[in-house]
Amino acid sequence: MNLGIEGKVALVTGGAGGIGAATCRVLAGEGAQVVACDVNLALAEQVASELRAGGASAMARQADVTDETSVKNLFAHVIGEWGPVEILVNNAGFTRDMRITKMSVNDWDAVVDVILKGAFLCTREAIPHMTGKRWGRILNISSRAHLGNPGQANYSAAKAGIIGFTKAMALEHGRNGITVNAIAPGIIATEAVLNLPHFPKIKELAEGNTPVPRVGHPDDVAQTVAFLASQHAGYITGDVLHVSGGRY
Repeated sequence: MNLGIEGKVALVTGGAGGIGAATCRVLAGEGAQVVACDVNLALAEQVASELRAGGASAMARQADVTDETSVKNLFAHVIGEWGPVEILVNNAGFTRDMRITKMSVNDWDAVVDVILKGAFLCTREAIPHMTGKRWGRILNISSRAHLGNPGQANYSAAKAGIIGFTKAMALEHGRNGITVNAIAPGIIATEAVLNLPHFPKIKELAEGNTPVPRVGHPDDVAQTVAFLASQHAGYITGDVLHVSGGRY
């Protein structure tokens, strides 16, 4: 199926590894011009170099998505090189798990700011240009954790907030040809998850408790992003698509 995104400028935050890197690869495979953005420039460049070696248009950019100036500079550079961002994937995020009685203010702020403030700053930069083109796709990576996980008050709150943010943006900007959707992955076997000392137990539980009895793969999420970014998803907005094997 031709997704109709060839030549579109796609910016993926947290694009250096896991779901972000997989998303960069899938979008590049569909002909998009991909910006792998990450706070770790060296890892982002590895992704971009791999894509260029395969014949794709790709660049790496370093940015701190919690810093307004950094985000503005990111978008200015991309616009100067390739033009406005047409597909934005707000994927940057991480966990810092612990019970709330042991959670510091910094533990809370660090997680919430990257996920929520990062999505806000990047979306705010992208929207005016998408409005001018009367076309845009914004994909916000939430998580099944939006339903609540013990030891993840910061992460669960941020991922639930992403869903509210998604729905507000969809209502604000649908009339401008911009769709905004959220994707809520379940357990995804990223490198970080595979390296957890208790991953065998995670895998066992996933296989026993998930209707599709396996852990997810980064490509499961990346392919979902690509569909929602496509020309075929123009009448889908404000939605939350769980990529969790049926586990809610």
